[in-house]
Amino acid sequence: MPIHFAFDILASALSFLVTLLTYRWRLRDQGDRIERIGMPYALSLVCGAVLGGFGFGTLNLALSGTPAIGRSILGALAGAIFAVELFKALRGICGSTGLLFVPAFATSVAVGRVGCFLSGLGDHTYGTPTTLPWGHDFGDGILRHPVQLYESLCMAIFLAFALVALARRAPYILANGFYLLVGFYATQRFFWEFLKPYQTLLGPLTLFHFLCLTLIAYALIMIRKRNHV
Repeated sequence: MPIHFAFDILASALSFLVTLLTYRWRLRDQGDRIERIGMPYALSLVCGAVLGGFGFGTLNLALSGTPAIGRSILGALAGAIFAVELFKALRGICGSTGLLFVPAFATSVAVGRVGCFLSGLGDHTYGTPTTLPWGHDFGDGILRHPVQLYESLCMAIFLAFALVALARRAPYILANGFYLLVGFYATQRFFWEFLKPYQTLLGPLTLFHFLCLTLIAYALIMIRKRNHV
């Protein structure tokens, strides 16, 4: 079994387990709300994630001169958000429905990125060359930034923060937790993108930089909106 596929399965299983546990522990009201919205909500989320993940991933590789089908967790997040927000607008649904998915997404990235790291150059997620002592040779004799592990560590830290906040039933986190996740993920990803050998579109900025900026703007707007109702 390919190592990346094995970690994808592990990440999915752990994400499901974390979601189930947090639902029973602290987020039953969030789960009940999503259940009332029904299957169309879930289909919108999944379709948006699939289209965004493969669409942006493949486009980024094409821009970088690699004609292959790619996947992007950043693209999947953006696609899912767009699809769900469109669904909510069409149904007249107000408020956040994403808090339930915060621990799951953080877990998925924290675990899944380890699989990306172990997959080597073929995964197309490696970093640029570095002389730092923790640079990693992915098989071509060049020490590179292990950007996958940088991202994994960041999301593991956010997961710990989120679980502590949920344990305390912190009102601000309960109201804005999903948008904080989006903002945090996009911000840390924005900086790591400078350490990846992707084709730039404007100055030093790549396709994923612009996607990160879009998600950061979305998170800030939604937090401001929720706290000025």
